[in-house]
Amino acid sequence: MTLKTQTLSNLDQVRAFLAGTDAVPFTTPTEQDRYCWVAQSLQQFRYSRLCRADRGVIVRFLGKVTGYSRAQITRLIAQWRTHGCLTDRRGPPAVPFATRYGAADVRLLAEIDRLHGTLSGPATKKLAERACTVYRQPQYKALATISVSHLYNLRRSGDYRRVHGPVFQHTRATRLPIGERRKPQSHGRPGYLRVDSVHQGDFEGVKGVYLINAVDETTQFEFVGAVARISEAFLMPTLDALLESFPFVIRGFHSDNGSEYINHHVARLLNKLHIEFTKSRSRTSNDNALAESKNASVVRKHLGYAHIPRHHAPAVNTFTVEQLTPYLNFHRPCFFARTRTTAQGKIQKYYLYADMMTPYDKLRSLPDAHTYLKPGLSFTTLDALVLRLTDNEAATQMNTARTALFDKIHAARKRA
Repeated sequence: MTLKTQTLSNLDQVRAFLAGTDAVPFTTPTEQDRYCWVAQSLQQFRYSRLCRADRGVIVRFLGKVTGYSRAQITRLIAQWRTHGCLTDRRGPPAVPFATRYGAADVRLLAEIDRLHGTLSGPATKKLAERACTVYRQPQYKALATISVSHLYNLRRSGDYRRVHGPVFQHTRATRLPIGERRKPQSHGRPGYLRVDSVHQGDFEGVKGVYLINAVDETTQFEFVGAVARISEAFLMPTLDALLESFPFVIRGFHSDNGSEYINHHVARLLNKLHIEFTKSRSRTSNDNALAESKNASVVRKHLGYAHIPRHHAPAVNTFTVEQLTPYLNFHRPCFFARTRTTAQGKIQKYYLYADMMTPYDKLRSLPDAHTYLKPGLSFTTLDALVLRLTDNEAATQMNTARTALFDKIHAARKRA
């Protein structure tokens, strides 16, 4: 920008302009017009005769109008004081920079990468060096002495891409040092949990309630909780309550590779309680099969597939903790598998009616079962909980609470 300087005739007006108190019209000049205006302004305000403070005002004024940096204004003033005028002294270099690696070298690099599968920079340079020194191929002389960093520059050039074609890089797996990727080994002991999440669907782009399902591998003791979101603020209190709800000491925590469990917050919680943290292996679906089967036979059976708005999460969690979980653990029988090995070496599972029992009965049937209970808890206390209601009474109470819960959810949806 340049300024119509006839409205600014003294330093007081320049200071007012710099303070933004006066409006001054601008026009758009060329580069040479800017130089001419700077020279005229220096002559107009007699820059050579000004004191140091006033010279600073002129420098800031010139920089504000022209958009040049302070260093550029200083250089222009020095040129004006030496020659009495300003000219653009820039021009093409007397000797252009020589191109060291030409199109032929780029084609050779692309050919090496095509044949060897785009190795690392040092390996590619070593191939070019061997081609030049070992196999006496002089066309590789330039690439033999190239720096590795500049080799990557050539790979990004347009000539390289036209010769080599598009370069595809596979998505790199994210490696998190959280949890051990293996199947947990309970060795017949309770306290090794399989954990999974169940989502109650979306409705018009709005997420529903998330259900947390945790099942013990040995006894099939189960805990079901509900959260509005699978974030730290909602999930961590539920996981803490989950670990406290089991009557035995928790020794293992196994989940799939979802980020709601594979994170530092869950890892710190489990580490504080000295709980082994494992996660499922790739292409091994049986690692978390117990939790997946309970998702269908328990969670979906009792809570269905319909969308449950997230603001109902506290009510759903109250139902699952106070009604559903006690019913599942003390009053609902489960099959427990036995295994046998065939003549071909294949392990088969089979289920006997005699082995069907509730998770609580399974816990009591374990050898030295009392040693697995948490401190301060005894089977006498747990027996009182079991005998407080019959199986049918517990199921009736659970169904009544579930009906009241869904009536509340449907009534709120109908009002909306």
